[in-house]
Amino acid sequence: MEVAGFEFNGYSRGGPVFNHEDGVKGGLSLGGELQKFRLGNEGDNGIEVNFARTFDVGGVKWKVNYMPAKWGSGDISTEQAFVEMSGFSFAPEAKFWAGQRRLRIQDVHIVDNFLMNYGDNQGAGVTDIPIGGMKLGVGVFTGDKFDSNQPANVKARRINADLSEINTNPGGKLRVLLTAVSGSGQVNGGSGSGISVSHNQKDFLIPGLSNALFVQTSSGHARIDGQFESIDGKSAGKRVFRIADSINWQRGRFGGQALIAYQTNKADVTGVETKDFSLGGRGSYAFTKNFKGLAEVSTTTRKGAGPDQRLSKVTLAGALALSEDFWSRPELRLYVTKANWNQAAALANAASFGANGKTSRTLVGVQYEVWW
Repeated sequence: MEVAGFEFNGYSRGGPVFNHEDGVKGGLSLGGELQKFRLGNEGDNGIEVNFARTFDVGGVKWKVNYMPAKWGSGDISTEQAFVEMSGFSFAPEAKFWAGQRRLRIQDVHIVDNFLMNYGDNQGAGVTDIPIGGMKLGVGVFTGDKFDSNQPANVKARRINADLSEINTNPGGKLRVLLTAVSGSGQVNGGSGSGISVSHNQKDFLIPGLSNALFVQTSSGHARIDGQFESIDGKSAGKRVFRIADSINWQRGRFGGQALIAYQTNKADVTGVETKDFSLGGRGSYAFTKNFKGLAEVSTTTRKGAGPDQRLSKVTLAGALALSEDFWSRPELRLYVTKANWNQAAALANAASFGANGKTSRTLVGVQYEVWW
């Protein structure tokens, strides 16, 4: 919402889980970054509220932005606090900023993960620099955050370059995110690097279907999404490779999103490697303008030093919404989730959902989700 230069937006989700056991209300996942299929599987409560005010002084615009967040029993935290300026005569389209800012590029909603996402630390940079029909963003960061600093003996620095709006074919655009990390005081050195390439295609195969393909790799203390990896002075980095493909559709009353992904993670110090596979999707069908049926089905595996782990989940839900669209929010959902996993997954997650050797669980609850 924006009124006379004032912006107010945010996100929140929450609600009761009626039949949870052992304190497990959700979070059923083998641990991979793209393995928590979230419908009927979150079990948490939180809110993020963003406030921004834009001023125009002689054609130069400047904005102050602040976002507090509260999740579960944790303290209120600062997610964003930055100032942005634009409209300068020497670079009218470029936007200069400093502070702590989210620079979230693209996510896959059904697994609640931003695959390309730099920012989130204290830094400064510029976005929307026009280059021959493309746009360039550059950011430099420290390991500090608005509410906390990195350990005194650790120095971490990061630079990101984000090149977007690369036209490749009719309806198709490429985006490239580069990451370079340096510093000292970290385990196994302080360097790291990463590259992420995404291709987004409108009207993929048929009208109303879009596709997003990601190919990504990172090493050391650079995280695969573009942020820092393990800069606490106690943890080592890792080498990561990921390929993921997500489709989105809305055809009349029927909408949804699906994902297939494969990711490898190899620890720099121990050399232990895990291989994660994810396949799943969520569909919605609008029986009326304001009532939808939702179904989410997924299967995930993790291969590593021990026996292969497997987890499958099915969620059925009825939802009240403002319109027939898959993305219509708020939604009020009554859901039933059934998850099954093998003994290897139970042993690996004995401190949570695999306690007492359990290999299945049913969750029933009501959840709201809203963004504005």
